[in-house]
Amino acid sequence: MTAKMGIWFRALRVTQWTKNAVVFAAWFFAVADASQAATARGVRPFLLVCLMALSFSLVSSAFYLLNDVSDYEADRLHPVKRRRPIAADLISKIDAVRAALALFACGLAFPCYLAMRHPDRTTGFLVLLLYTVMQCAYSGFLKRVPYVDVAVIAAGFVLRAVAGAAVIAARISPWLLVCAFLLSLFLALCKRRHERILAAESRAVLKGYHPVVLDGLILLAAVTTVAVYGCYTLAADTVARFGTRGLVFTTVFVALGVGRYLQLVYGRKAGDVGRPERVLLTDWILWLILTGYALTALGAVLAVRWGR
Repeated sequence: MTAKMGIWFRALRVTQWTKNAVVFAAWFFAVADASQAATARGVRPFLLVCLMALSFSLVSSAFYLLNDVSDYEADRLHPVKRRRPIAADLISKIDAVRAALALFACGLAFPCYLAMRHPDRTTGFLVLLLYTVMQCAYSGFLKRVPYVDVAVIAAGFVLRAVAGAAVIAARISPWLLVCAFLLSLFLALCKRRHERILAAESRAVLKGYHPVVLDGLILLAAVTTVAVYGCYTLAADTVARFGTRGLVFTTVFVALGVGRYLQLVYGRKAGDVGRPERVLLTDWILWLILTGYALTALGAVLAVRWGR
């Protein structure tokens, strides 16, 4: 029984649920925003965001199963993906499809219920529905189009951030949405580079990525991510909402985080970037950078409040 649960755990890629942490972005910044105190603070808003993150996790796992069924033959040729439960015939295709349908139903249940109880928060349900349609298009044909496939992946993270804001009726800065898109695009491009080096023959789309162009786009995405985030911290609306320009110091940690990931991409641990969620969970340097970011952001906000 335990072994079977472990197999399903891997098939659902539960460790990749960390990607849905972006759902908390609007809540995280709204908590420190005095103008949104009533909206974001307290247990209920946090629980609502948690449930929306869970909804995205369940829907994402449903698509992981369907993609593994669709890519069954290709995954069996891949040196790593051939160990996936469906490719390894540890889970039958029909069982995977049945589980995916159940996950869809469970994932859409909460935002649907919230929309019925609070019509003003229907946006959360619509965004998750749009995400589902977009993933269907991705699974059907967009994942076979070079460069478009990574753009769709990045757009999915933007939708997650929008849904996280919608579920608690919070505002989210357009700067943050652009930053979320660029950062996820950077990670997706890094993953494609890893896959191209490891097993270019396993997927036809990988042959459409030119190595020089790919490296150029990775560098461009890295630089623009840091630049856009820096612009966000200095934007007039951001300064007005948080009452300080001190958030600009957190840009240092964003740059360090991106730089650390680039080191992994082009360094000795390049094999880890094929699974960004694994890097996030296991790289202690990234954890130090994230801790530094959180403490600096908290310090910048608290310094303003203590100074009043």
